Amino acid sequence: MGDGTGKDGVIRMDEAINEIEGYLLWAAEKDRARTRADAFCAGLPWLTESQRQEVVRHYCRDQREISRVYLERIAVRSAGLRTEYESVYLALRKRLVAAFLGASAAAVVLLTVAIGLPRP
Repeated sequence: MGDGTGKDGVIRMDEAINEIEGYLLWAAEKDRARTRADAFCAGLPWLTESQRQEVVRHYCRDQREISRVYLERIAVRSAGLRTEYESVYLALRKRLVAAFLGASAAAVVLLTVAIGLPRP
């Protein structure tokens, strides 16, 4: 079941949302690259239309590659942070449970002692 599907073969909602978000993020990166390429070419008025199209194509390809590498680096770092935060959370949770159990045991002992004391 490591493919992200449930018992009935349906993709889990959070994974589907992540897929959509990733698609939209990549579409925005492609649009941003195209906008920057057009702005770059606007500063080169002597280019012919075919030269301009070639420059835009190369510029977009380079920008997408830079964005892909950058996003992959972010994904790796995010996974590392998630692992680190999960381990810190588990350690804090264990400490909290231990403190709660210790306080509960102390309360039981105090109540036992208080109930067992003779009354004047």
